[in-house]
Amino acid sequence: MSTTLPLSKMRPDTLLRIEKAVLALFSDSDFHEVSLIDVAKAANVSLQTIYKYFGSKEALVYAMLDVMLGRLAERMIDHLQGIDDARERLRKTFWVTLDYMDKHPAVMMLLFTAVPVSRHQNIRIYESPDLMGALLGVLKDGQARGVLNKRVSSKILLDVFMGIIGRVVLMHIVRRETQPLIDQFDELFQMVWRAMSAD
Repeated sequence: MSTTLPLSKMRPDTLLRIEKAVLALFSDSDFHEVSLIDVAKAANVSLQTIYKYFGSKEALVYAMLDVMLGRLAERMIDHLQGIDDARERLRKTFWVTLDYMDKHPAVMMLLFTAVPVSRHQNIRIYESPDLMGALLGVLKDGQARGVLNKRVSSKILLDVFMGIIGRVVLMHIVRRETQPLIDQFDELFQMVWRAMSAD
């Protein structure tokens, strides 16, 4: 069985071209209609390069989503530093996420259309102890302080938080809305907070 090379060995400009090709191709076509040859041509790389680093179309999409969502994760973790108030930490996390999704709708479409929910665990960022630990830490802290619902687990709160974001963002894209979601941030966050708060 062949093993693939880590992405850290790939030239950054090559990785960026592949990322752009994946986003462009998979946002315009069904997953099964796009071939690795299509990706190689669009990225101006050899098919051998694609196989050498990814091995399969599924692995390519998972790896690219991991790279793209990894940027969001870094921003989320960064914004959680130095804030003590649980509500404000959640508010910051929500803002960063909405802002990212507004600016990168193709990433969300790729996540929802090219990857079955049962395969989301194949995207490494979903299992990131840094990101998940930080998010669950915020929720557990809010529960300990009595401001977030304690009658459900912190994982359920995380599902509510991410579930609302996911549905709102996806339908915003599907409906081809032109107003950025961030323009409705305050009202959206109030809805999320009411859904999760101890009150």
